[in-house]
Amino acid sequence: MYGSVSEKPAPARGNGQRILVVDDESRIAELLSTTLELAGYRVGTAATGGEALDRVGRDRPDLVILDVMLPDLDGFTVCRRLVAADENHPPVLFLTARDSLDSLVTGLGIGGNDYVTKPFRIAEVLARVQALLRTRDRRREEPSPTYADLVLDDTTRQARRGRRALELTPAEFRLLRYLLVNAGQVLSKEQIGEHLWVADHRRYGDNAIEKLVSRLRHKVDEAGPALIHTRRGFGYWLGGLAAG
Repeated sequence: MYGSVSEKPAPARGNGQRILVVDDESRIAELLSTTLELAGYRVGTAATGGEALDRVGRDRPDLVILDVMLPDLDGFTVCRRLVAADENHPPVLFLTARDSLDSLVTGLGIGGNDYVTKPFRIAEVLARVQALLRTRDRRREEPSPTYADLVLDDTTRQARRGRRALELTPAEFRLLRYLLVNAGQVLSKEQIGEHLWVADHRRYGDNAIEKLVSRLRHKVDEAGPALIHTRRGFGYWLGGLAAG
């Protein structure tokens, strides 16, 4: 069941932000478009991956709702191209029938910001859209964080430790930033999942977060004293060196 426009929306409303809905199922695209417009957003639609890339370049949307199974380019390819083309690409909310853990990890790992599976509840999708846009607005106002010899640049979405550049995926960058701005604080897997993805990671277990932390730890701590630590049974934290 995909819900209907008669469902009660979340209290928060849009402020004219531009959203691109990418789905080749016309009834789903129409349902999402109508609901989002009633909530105060400006909405465009695309039925193929190629059309989506063209519209992002032309219309500069504030958020993209993206299906994975499209008739030409799949949604993962579209997301990769958006990330590669623009460091300040719009947030991507995957909305798809692909409900496996591998698909979830792939979508979030390549730069997706949230992942919702079909069938979906329209009120939930609206709430996730609002959350992603709030996060985007806050990050535009925050200074780039640092800790000891670890530096993140929010403008270029790059990180370095000392003189060494860190080659991070979009998901790894978001995780490192969250750990860094909460340096010294133990963050649970639930906190990390809710902050990074908004998606309900509990449906898939903690495996996706464990893998992401492991990859990030290898890159950050490869050639220096450990900054990322595990407190078994509680979560993860960043610290252990003088903050300078």
